[in-house]
Amino acid sequence: MNDVSRYDPLQGAPLPVLGAWGEDEYRSLGLMSGLEVHQQLQTSKKLFCRCPAGRYTTEHHAEILRHMRPTLSEMGDYDGTALMEFKTRKNITYLLNDETVCTYEMDDAPPFEMNPEALDHAVRVSLMLGLQVVDEIHIARKQYLDGSIPTGFQRTAIIGVQGAVPHRGRRIGIRQLSIEEDSCREVSDRGHSRVYRTDRLGMPLIETVTDPDMHTPWDVAAVCDALRRLARASGLVRTGVGAARQDVNVSIRGGSRVEIKGVPSIKRIPRLVHNEALRQRSLLAIRDVLRERRVTADSLQDVSRDVTAIVQGAGGGYLHGAITAGARAAAVPLPGFEGLMSTPTQPHTRFLKEFSDRVRVVACIDTLPNIVCSTSEIPTLSSSEWGRIERACGVGRDTPIMVVWGDEQDVRTAASEILLRAREACVGVPEETRQALPDDTTGFERVLPGPSRMYPDTDLPPVVLGAERLQRLAADLPPPPWERLARLQRDGVGEDLAGRLALHPAWALYAHLQPRLGDGPLSATGLASLLLDRDLPRPSSLAAAGSWWEGALDELRAGRVLPEAIWWSDGEPVAALPPADARAAFDAALAGLPAGLPAESGPRLRTVMGRVMPALRGRVSGRQAAAWAEEATS
Repeated sequence: MNDVSRYDPLQGAPLPVLGAWGEDEYRSLGLMSGLEVHQQLQTSKKLFCRCPAGRYTTEHHAEILRHMRPTLSEMGDYDGTALMEFKTRKNITYLLNDETVCTYEMDDAPPFEMNPEALDHAVRVSLMLGLQVVDEIHIARKQYLDGSIPTGFQRTAIIGVQGAVPHRGRRIGIRQLSIEEDSCREVSDRGHSRVYRTDRLGMPLIETVTDPDMHTPWDVAAVCDALRRLARASGLVRTGVGAARQDVNVSIRGGSRVEIKGVPSIKRIPRLVHNEALRQRSLLAIRDVLRERRVTADSLQDVSRDVTAIVQGAGGGYLHGAITAGARAAAVPLPGFEGLMSTPTQPHTRFLKEFSDRVRVVACIDTLPNIVCSTSEIPTLSSSEWGRIERACGVGRDTPIMVVWGDEQDVRTAASEILLRAREACVGVPEETRQALPDDTTGFERVLPGPSRMYPDTDLPPVVLGAERLQRLAADLPPPPWERLARLQRDGVGEDLAGRLALHPAWALYAHLQPRLGDGPLSATGLASLLLDRDLPRPSSLAAAGSWWEGALDELRAGRVLPEAIWWSDGEPVAALPPADARAAFDAALAGLPAGLPAESGPRLRTVMGRVMPALRGRVSGRQAAAWAEEATS
């Protein structure tokens, strides 16, 4: 086993890639990870109004401009995330389509009662997960000051608690399942302006939260896949792009919980988890060096300086252009951070980016590069200019100095954020929400929300579920995918076929028909293939679809029908034609054959088959149709 606790990123060694470490290495690192899986529910209406759900559009009829402000919690505290978002001074613009939103979404009307269809769906998924469903649903407000919800808060409610899913012979704890409103779709985010579309806003979704029971990157992906499969197997959720999203929580021993927000694909989870573990390991190594140097959060003082006059003569480039256009520049020295800014934290990423990200997100100085550092290997200012900045800040040549430029108020915010991030480095790993970048590294998004963001909703009364409603929802629950797979494997169905059928709407038909196969000519594998290869509609009732298939299986056992003669057309089952009618249909199709058939037998036969099979598909076996075609073309 490689002792990863001895790995020192400060020595410049290459960062280990995913696959270089095994389970023992991640255990040595103390990796812990949990999931928050979001899945839109398949409902016709939104959660707290009667606008249609699932109707997306790129057209809008109106725009609304808003500014978000934090509010005190019930305990008299401000949430840290809300305060951070307030510092960004964002102008939030909402694009409204009158067919997808109403006055409720804009916080100009009170909510309707919770959509009962959505609540029933959430309870059934909770029961499939083995959760303890609460007796009474209490709706809370969760602050969101990034503008993704115009009200500034999201309505949410816990439905079930304390469940589990199986994984590799053990049980992964499910902490809770909640029902909540979906947020807006982001259109753009540049500088102090952020634009959203509101068509998705208010659609009901469920959030399934696991315990931090996964200890390798591959475990996280596998458990996420199991939860997504269960949701799909319920038949109660939407599918397709954007219908499901997951947040991944990661920490290592000595680190902090970091939430990777909105991961769009399960395939990306292992690399994201691995890279975040490396990042936290590097940040802890930097913390240890700072402790050895006796650098603390208290020892770092705000000694930033306005250096506009010094850099305004910079020889061309982006900095000269910005100052010429009226930007201000400030310098922030960081004594004690000598030699640390170039420390690798993620693949192709250095510690310096931690500061650049904060400036980009909080100060909204998002044209890159947005900071320069005196110790950077990339040429920036001249040595003479850096010397003047060092003297202005009162530090030596080896002390890193950050220079940031832009609007005067933004520069003050940026200088403050640089100092704040340096103080956090003295503590270790800050609790953050981070965004997944295209190369599977992460970037700062916001500080991690705390308990102060949640408070009760006084607009809506509690919802009592009642024993009768719970019994109705618990009746005929579909088995979870892992139980379906286990049964299919016992029936002898292959892995690939079983994986497909376990999530397919035809599963209920398979479970109904498989016991009737007996020793007949059709095996369980054959039945699974029939159900998957036919264009089956979602049956309105299992009894109606099952009775037709039972008759078809009886015909198969009697030898009067071949498997390929069982199919569906336009949502209706089509039985095989009697022999006389089948030949008549063949002759009718052949009669319309154009003159001038190919002279060679092979091409001539293919031409005939191509003509007659569209009319006979599934109603006559291919072997029989070929025999008639050979007879007709000989």
